[in-house]
Amino acid sequence: LVDNAIKYTPEGGRITVGARLDEDKIIVEVSDTGPGISRAHLDRIFERFYRVDKGRARDQGGTGLGLSIVKHLVSRMDGDVTVESEVGEGTTFRVTLQAAA
Repeated sequence: LVDNAIKYTPEGGRITVGARLDEDKIIVEVSDTGPGISRAHLDRIFERFYRVDKGRARDQGGTGLGLSIVKHLVSRMDGDVTVESEVGEGTTFRVTLQAAA
């Protein structure tokens, strides 16, 4: 998630990484001021090989697997990963995991 934020945030942009404990959950957020992702793509970005902008992803060296791997790993830990994004404003990915007992 941090790698994607670095790839897609323009020079002078901002990336924020944070974690917090919320009752029995650990929440990790990665936010950026990159180009954002249109609503039309949000439902598919966790699919294997899916790229929002195929030309841009090729220039950036992506394979379209990173977010799929994140989703799979988080799911294996009984967690959840969500995304909020606005075109022209940026994107926030949120990973929620159960805290250890």
